[in-house]
Amino acid sequence: SHYMKLLKLLPFLILTANSVFSQNTDSVAIRNIYNKALEEGQTYQNLNYLCKKIGARLSGSANAEKAVAWTKKLMEGYGFDRVYLQEVMVPHWVRGNKEVAYILNGKTKISVPVASLGGTVSTSPKGIIAEIVEVQNFIELKALGEKGVKGKIVFFNRAFDSKPIETFISYGGAVDQRGRGAIEAAKLGAVAVVIRSMNHTLDDHPHTGAMRQDSTVVQIPAVAISTNGADLLSKILKSKPSSAIQFYVKENSHTLPDVLSYNVIGEIRGSEKPDEIITVGGHLDSWDLAEGAHDDGAGVMQTIEVLRIFKSMNYKPKRTIRAVMFMNEENGLKGGLKYAELALKNNENHIAAIESDEGGFTPRGFSFEAGPSVLNKVTTQWKPLLEQYGLRDINMGGSGSDIGPLKTTRDSIVLIGYKPDSQRYFDIHHSALDVFENVNKRELELGAASITSLVYLIDQHGL
Repeated sequence: SHYMKLLKLLPFLILTANSVFSQNTDSVAIRNIYNKALEEGQTYQNLNYLCKKIGARLSGSANAEKAVAWTKKLMEGYGFDRVYLQEVMVPHWVRGNKEVAYILNGKTKISVPVASLGGTVSTSPKGIIAEIVEVQNFIELKALGEKGVKGKIVFFNRAFDSKPIETFISYGGAVDQRGRGAIEAAKLGAVAVVIRSMNHTLDDHPHTGAMRQDSTVVQIPAVAISTNGADLLSKILKSKPSSAIQFYVKENSHTLPDVLSYNVIGEIRGSEKPDEIITVGGHLDSWDLAEGAHDDGAGVMQTIEVLRIFKSMNYKPKRTIRAVMFMNEENGLKGGLKYAELALKNNENHIAAIESDEGGFTPRGFSFEAGPSVLNKVTTQWKPLLEQYGLRDINMGGSGSDIGPLKTTRDSIVLIGYKPDSQRYFDIHHSALDVFENVNKRELELGAASITSLVYLIDQHGL
């Protein structure tokens, strides 16, 4: 009878042994991935080249094209199985000369730092001078009505909510001002809008970003003002009847015809299931005020590093691993849309896509756009392997802008956002501070290893 009991237990014992063996193999592989990233990683030196030798990479610019050619050559040099370009037409907006703005308080001119929002129209060459009214939101704007807005500049001054721990929640709670502010103000006859910069910190750096377009509404100039500038303007407006204060702004940005650009793609072909694709990506374009080091130079260099680490380990993936440098995330999302469109057209089977577009800070975890069974597998089987590397935040949540359109290609695709620490991201985001010097080498390398480890687990075990 003992013998029979043992026989009954045998399948369970084999299963347990296999799972322990596989956990052990995975554990060794992941340690090896981290060693490769930390001892001989190339993310940081590659990011240095992208930031210092190429620089800002706004869609349609000469630098964006340089970045395309260089990342293609870099991946070819690493000997990936296939490196190719995907054609995509992108918008071409140009900032023009440096913006000028000041508060006119009686005879006193007080200069404030502003930056045009991406996609805005310019003022006249003389600039715009008008009375300025402050609002916190669209409800207050509508309450003022045409009577209170027509012929004036509208100043949107809703600050980030400082209470959420996850700063992307604060950003989400404020960014509608930047996105739709000009449209809503123009409906009521405003001549321009000034938007408080999207960041927690009080500083003198305006933060740019895209604004939405609406062809049914007249376009008016839109600029972001630094947080210190916003506080100063608000204080002056509160101290005087608003008719006593005027605001001057001059900027000469313009939109040129769309330009042919590219998504840059490298892949290592799967040895067992080559038709199953795991995509990793970030966006190659950046705003024009700085080097796009965190947004998203970090993400694209980590993306290339995933494949480089696999090559240097002589790891032969079961599935096809694809690195994608998306073009035009910042002001159009044309690269992400084109990638998904072609994936659908070519009947590609993406099982998972991971995006790194939240900066190169200390790794915290991943958020999954997937069903509960996937999350259960990840938290019960993989989290124990990952959390010793600081990857403790593994939850349901959003993934990323560029991989989002892939949802249309396959219902069961799992979309994943890489989550570094978010506390300092918006201090830097879309401003002149987004430079290589503000990226930490170890944090960047740990991020590359984190993403590589998750790709390895998905490749080995599926989702």
